[in-house]
Amino acid sequence: MRRYLPAIVFFAIAGLAPLVVKNAFLLDGLVLILVWGAAAAAWNIAGGYAGQISLGHSAFFGLGAYAAALSGTTWGISPWIGLLIGAAIAIVTGVIIGFLSNRLRGPYFVIATIALSQVLLIAFSRLKAFTSGSEGISVPFRPGFWSLGIADKSIWVWIVLALAVLVFLVQVYLERSRRGFQLAAVREDEDAARSLGVPARRLKVAAIAVSAAFTSVCGGFWAQYIGFVDPAYVFSVDVSVKFALAAIIGGLGTALGPFIGAALVTTLETSLRAQFGGVGAQFIGTYLILYGIALIVMVRFAPRGLVGSISEWFQRKRGALS
Repeated sequence: MRRYLPAIVFFAIAGLAPLVVKNAFLLDGLVLILVWGAAAAAWNIAGGYAGQISLGHSAFFGLGAYAAALSGTTWGISPWIGLLIGAAIAIVTGVIIGFLSNRLRGPYFVIATIALSQVLLIAFSRLKAFTSGSEGISVPFRPGFWSLGIADKSIWVWIVLALAVLVFLVQVYLERSRRGFQLAAVREDEDAARSLGVPARRLKVAAIAVSAAFTSVCGGFWAQYIGFVDPAYVFSVDVSVKFALAAIIGGLGTALGPFIGAALVTTLETSLRAQFGGVGAQFIGTYLILYGIALIVMVRFAPRGLVGSISEWFQRKRGALS
């Protein structure tokens, strides 16, 4: 319990905040932090615990966003069912890409994932009869919990908090279970793990599938909350980089790290958006420069991320005192 006390405090503060904070802007920021934190944690399952660095996870995010959006605009069903449909499609897609790219490592796997997201970007931009093409889809607001037409941001905080806690618990399972240790062995040295009888291929495909499912659900909630889905954004490499950057800054292979990284990244982006307004060239250029600087600084001075580096510092401190 002491090991996970910071996470308990983090999620407790997030859960109690709506009872105290009534400012819509602050609650909106908290919702986005939890959504992006859950998405970064989902990316961390494949990238941090399985060592499969992906820059195409926006493919799964976009599939979930479109499944949730189309469920109300085209299919006339609840977005909750759309979330399940999106997750199922993402799992199938993740299994296929995981199986086909299983033998690819390093930059080749990264390129394969980027290619997937860009193929989906082109496809969804061209299918005007189904997805409205590059114009995007406006998600209609239908009041009610079943239709996810919720105006109260406090309710949204608790909904996405439940998702964030679920993804966090999956990461904790990977840190403490036999399968998690096997996955760590594959990440560190796949050939050695195979020689010891670890089913590396099956574990890697399973990690991508689970990561894809959670990323898809995050995309679905994001689409319902924002109210608009644009293929140029949801399938962009920028979104994938955002997942990876949050996990790297917070700490790869740590359960709490992606949420801490997402809090910092989202706060920075929100501040820059308020400063420069909209999504103009000046805003985009500034936040990309700052993201790049943050990534260089973290890799150079804290390669284990904030959570990993702080944990390491406390371990050294306890060792020195004993």
